[in-house]
Amino acid sequence: MTFVEAAKLGDVVEGRALGLVIDEVDVALVRDGENVYAISDWCSHAQVPLSDGDVEGCEIECYLHGSRFDVRTGEALNLPATEPVPTYPTKIEGDTVWVDLSANRS
Repeated sequence: MTFVEAAKLGDVVEGRALGLVIDEVDVALVRDGENVYAISDWCSHAQVPLSDGDVEGCEIECYLHGSRFDVRTGEALNLPATEPVPTYPTKIEGDTVWVDLSANRS
């Protein structure tokens, strides 16, 4: 695994997605309690940034058509999206969030 520094843990606020570009990859970081998840920032249905949508627990909602995705697996949870979005392993060391973009889980 090749982890790269993504963000400071304090910048990833529960209930909001943090959209960023890491090594030319658009990623949304989502915090749920002690966990931080990394998911592609692009909706598989409408190709709009997921980080602009609502977050509730481990789900992120596309603001355009309401498709919801599980940030742990990338699974599309409702229509109109039918395809998952990529997710990436994360780790937290101290106050830094690291993401492994080479290990796409979806």
